[in-house]
Amino acid sequence: MTAPGSSTLGPPLGEPVAVVPGGDSWDRVREDLATHGTALVYAWLRDLEPALPTGDGLRGLLGRDWTRFLDLTHADVRGRYIASRMLLKYAAGAVLASEPADLELAYGPTGRPYLRGCDQIDISLSHTEDLLLVGLTTCGLIGVDAERADREMYGSGLGRHICTPYELVLLSGMPEEERNGALVRLWTLKEAYSKAIGQGMQFRFTEFGFGPDGRPVRVQRPDGTAGTGDEWIFRTFPLADGYVVSAAVYDAGFGRLQDAHVTTMLDQDCVDAITEALGEGPADRRPQAEDGSGGRGLERPAGE
Repeated sequence: MTAPGSSTLGPPLGEPVAVVPGGDSWDRVREDLATHGTALVYAWLRDLEPALPTGDGLRGLLGRDWTRFLDLTHADVRGRYIASRMLLKYAAGAVLASEPADLELAYGPTGRPYLRGCDQIDISLSHTEDLLLVGLTTCGLIGVDAERADREMYGSGLGRHICTPYELVLLSGMPEEERNGALVRLWTLKEAYSKAIGQGMQFRFTEFGFGPDGRPVRVQRPDGTAGTGDEWIFRTFPLADGYVVSAAVYDAGFGRLQDAHVTTMLDQDCVDAITEALGEGPADRRPQAEDGSGGRGLERPAGE
């Protein structure tokens, strides 16, 4: 187990993409989703704050989250809440070719967020201090988590509350200066996995674990034996300004979704079957917008 880093082993998953108002990174987000079936997007609160909507624009963007927003009383919490929803909706809008305000964020029984009516894509959200992180996947399920790389965990005794017996043995065998970084990595992986399966903090972290970095990562039982297989992808990435993020992606085995756009997301076999039933013959191609994107494009975050 090494300090947090991006392993080169295991299934491919693109590096997190930084976005800023007026930036040109949205094409890369779309490319990552098309290539890997997953895209990780992050932004800094300080960069998004000048572009945060107000008034009717804010209410339109938040939609049903408006009442949740009104219940928040602290200014910093309110700002982070708006920024996180803005980033999530603009990232989803970029890959779905939809206006952000047209996307409705809903929540499952355990509080897990999803985009109502957009089952072709799964989402996850995390934020800590100045960092906002969004995960998008067409593979199945996704969970993401972000944390400061230098957060004091090992020295505070948190290890025994979040680690399996096997993980504690691995940590104790590491050089002392590497233990805290390794524990932060484990924390973010466990948070990401818990979010992906919709359990949040309801799944005790001492009941499942992860092996050392630098090799294919799998969920492990408390004794260190394998608990999952190749259907799960786990990666940890270091970011600028001393943050670390982890992602957990579950491949449901339905194959790669070739088109996530809300206007053209019908499976081609389904389209062919419908057109043949109508006596019109197989569909040669899917409907395309004038720009070839298959729908309305989104090139920049709100305010630009």
